[in-house]
Amino acid sequence: MSIETTAGTEAPAPLAFRAARRRRRRLPSIAVLLSIAYLACIVVAGVFGPLLVPHANVQSLTDGLQGMSSQHWLGTDDLGRDIFERVVLGARTALYGPLLIALGAFVIGCVLGLTAGYVGGIPGGIIMRWVDLMYALPGVLVAIVAIGVLGGGYWVAVAVIMILSAPYDTRLVRAVTIEQKGRPYVEAARTLGMSRSRVMFRHLLPNVLPLAVSQAFLSFAFALINLSALSFLGLGSTPGSADWGTMLAESQASLLDNPLIAIGPALAIIFAAVSVNVLGDYVFDRLSTKEGRND
Repeated sequence: MSIETTAGTEAPAPLAFRAARRRRRRLPSIAVLLSIAYLACIVVAGVFGPLLVPHANVQSLTDGLQGMSSQHWLGTDDLGRDIFERVVLGARTALYGPLLIALGAFVIGCVLGLTAGYVGGIPGGIIMRWVDLMYALPGVLVAIVAIGVLGGGYWVAVAVIMILSAPYDTRLVRAVTIEQKGRPYVEAARTLGMSRSRVMFRHLLPNVLPLAVSQAFLSFAFALINLSALSFLGLGSTPGSADWGTMLAESQASLLDNPLIAIGPALAIIFAAVSVNVLGDYVFDRLSTKEGRND
């Protein structure tokens, strides 16, 4: 009788401990919360930037190269423009371009990767030879040449980087598709006579999404860095625009007079890339855990 009582009183403890541990795992960490908060600020600045800082591009030569003050939080550049306001306004190009690149590469990668992995044959071979070719090319140099030939411009840079980013998503989705297509649920769908497109996009795609979404976050971070690098070289945004990469390029002449001219946009780029990566890892863990529970 005592054994049953002991077992009855001690059995719930491990279950309660495991339940509490699962709840703690569901809660985002401080790093994730900070990343979400920073990215939310970028979204707000990117959407409402011209309304928040309407005088960001106003020049005042008498106020050039001032240090930090209550009026200019990060000082001013050589033309008297407020650095903090220009960093806020620069969130627009830091948001729209990388987001479009990540979404475009995600869609292209899912369609081509599912086709190459599930259909295979000649279509899969052609897709993978294109992927191998893009992997063999130096991406940044190809982007510089392509943008130089096409005439430059921010949206030209976005289109070129999107094409260069798609092979990474394609290869990843193809690998997951090959691993998944031998699973019983795919065999059951085939047995029921479902079409290839229905099997790919209705059954395989949900199981590919965790890695594909995680790769999309990574593509966003790399796109942000690459676009900033091209703008730094004068091949992205037009000179004088409130773009983080362009601001870094223009800060070289006045770096010793006010280092915040470069530190402001540089930290904005770094924090944005790190925040996207942290949030991408968290989303991948959540999607993978959810998928594991569904299985």
